[in-house]
Amino acid sequence: MTLQHYSPSHKNEWDVFVQNAKNSHFFFCRDFMEYHKDRFSDYSLIFYDSKNRVIALLPACIKNSTVYTHAGLTFGGLVVSDRMTTPLMLDIFDRLKTHFNNQNITDVVYKCSPYIYHTKASEEDRYALFKNNATLIARNITSTIYLQESIRYSKGRKWSTKKTYTDVLIKHTTELSQFWELLTSVLQKRHNTQPVHSLQEIIYLISKFPKHIHCYVLYQNENLLAGALIFENPVIVHTQYLAVNDKGKEIGALDLLLDYLIKKVYSNKKYFDFGISNEQNGQVLNTGLITQKEGFDARAVACDIYQWQLSKSLKNEEL
Repeated sequence: MTLQHYSPSHKNEWDVFVQNAKNSHFFFCRDFMEYHKDRFSDYSLIFYDSKNRVIALLPACIKNSTVYTHAGLTFGGLVVSDRMTTPLMLDIFDRLKTHFNNQNITDVVYKCSPYIYHTKASEEDRYALFKNNATLIARNITSTIYLQESIRYSKGRKWSTKKTYTDVLIKHTTELSQFWELLTSVLQKRHNTQPVHSLQEIIYLISKFPKHIHCYVLYQNENLLAGALIFENPVIVHTQYLAVNDKGKEIGALDLLLDYLIKKVYSNKKYFDFGISNEQNGQVLNTGLITQKEGFDARAVACDIYQWQLSKSLKNEEL
């Protein structure tokens, strides 16, 4: 086995492997990883077998002497094909250990890919982390609906989604300026924060991944009340951003929009994921937020982050 650091000359083979991986996500593609490359120092690795075939990728960045997989992505870890086996994964970790020691790397912060994003069983890396004495340092909860069984809404969600309005319009849109204005206003007013992505970044990413990033909006009397930005993968869709204004809250506009997405647009998928409801590396749970999600019959999936300590401890910081 050999490994190489990623360079632009590897882009095509990297992206082709991602597309066929059993734990693939479109944000492992280089065009997505590199939209914010000025914020991170790339440390991505490619693993080859004896026939010079790619057997695994490691999307990663480095800060000081710590490697993150990847600080700019929600989760990461090794991207593998369905030829990956547990003994081979242990060999990869041995090769990583030698490489990291030679590079004076002290720690690896490893963000595991949740199983709901896998098209086939793909947790060989979790076993390798255990065998290498990695420590669980963060566990967030993402709330996910299993779409292949009957969905049971809570009483409140049933009530809000049964309401009908003849003047309500739900549509898919590629014109994001109005939604982004709504989203930015809501986040600033209610949470004193900003979207992780700028409008220009999202427009760029949609241009690169038009089949994977979608925006749906709800209007009443030509007034935008609610919207959702969706990240779509082969078996799962994820609500990257949700927003509703005060008028929309009065009529349950976001519930109506989500019900439409769950039952009409994405009913053929396996999972519908709302994202995490945690702060401080999982130590704080936003009970109000997770209760809203669980009202749609979403239930907990753990998103684990490990520290693989090579020589010293990682400082306690938000991951």
